[in-house]
Amino acid sequence: MPRPNLTTSTATRLVDLLRRSGLEEGAHVTEQWAADELDVSRTPARKAMAFLAEVGILRRERNRGYFLNRAAASLTGTDLAGAADLEEEAYFRVADDYIGGRFTGPFTAADIGRGYGLTPRQADRVLARMESEDLVRRKAGGRGWEFQQALSTVEAHDQSYRFRMVIEPNALLEPGFRVDPQAAALHRGQQESLLRGDILLLPRAELFRVNASFHEMLVGFSGNQFLLDAARRQHRLRRLIEYRHQVDRSRLAGQAREHLHLLDLVEDGKLEEAATYLRHHLDKVRIIKTQG
Repeated sequence: MPRPNLTTSTATRLVDLLRRSGLEEGAHVTEQWAADELDVSRTPARKAMAFLAEVGILRRERNRGYFLNRAAASLTGTDLAGAADLEEEAYFRVADDYIGGRFTGPFTAADIGRGYGLTPRQADRVLARMESEDLVRRKAGGRGWEFQQALSTVEAHDQSYRFRMVIEPNALLEPGFRVDPQAAALHRGQQESLLRGDILLLPRAELFRVNASFHEMLVGFSGNQFLLDAARRQHRLRRLIEYRHQVDRSRLAGQAREHLHLLDLVEDGKLEEAATYLRHHLDKVRIIKTQG
């Protein structure tokens, strides 16, 4: 399985430490305490604390250091510390083995159980989840399973982003483009929540949903159902390969801020500028995810 980078991993351990420590909002969190408790040097502790400040869990006060921005008891749901339940772990192991070319051809629930240490009921639940996300389907006749078409190579992922760079910015320029204020407010709140800690606290699948649905919202404002169908299909196809990238969450704060700026432009009616900005945003993410 891909692993989080050092900053993401240390930040996640620090979140777990804060939660176990039961600190209240406003508590002083020192670099030396974090380094000692996590048994790391001060450099990774410093980087982890800066990341937690970037996503809103800590706040940094000049000449005073870092302080907890919310009660430690509210820091729930982290998905990165390697302590996820067995089914969640198996789900991502199956996905990673498929993306890595180690899982080919049709298979059965019994294969999943044996290969990933699951009971028959657990294997069935993993497959039901993958089926609900359009990742796998039952073979004709109902005997066994197979993966749906999905983006499983860097080249295909790159082409997917290039396709989105054609579809999504032009959706903003459609003559029927209209902003739905309620949808915009909902998605603004979700992006702001990412910058208040959800970048670290949400499971990978939910992170993907939040960001994919943001882009689908913008395309949906076009009023062009063909463009929206194309955007939705791309998100279904790229789901597995995107999950891989979300073990490293250190870049997601910048992406959330770009989403909020993009929404500002759209709501201000600056659609030409928004289209240019969206194309640049997609190209930057494409380079990160296919050449990084």
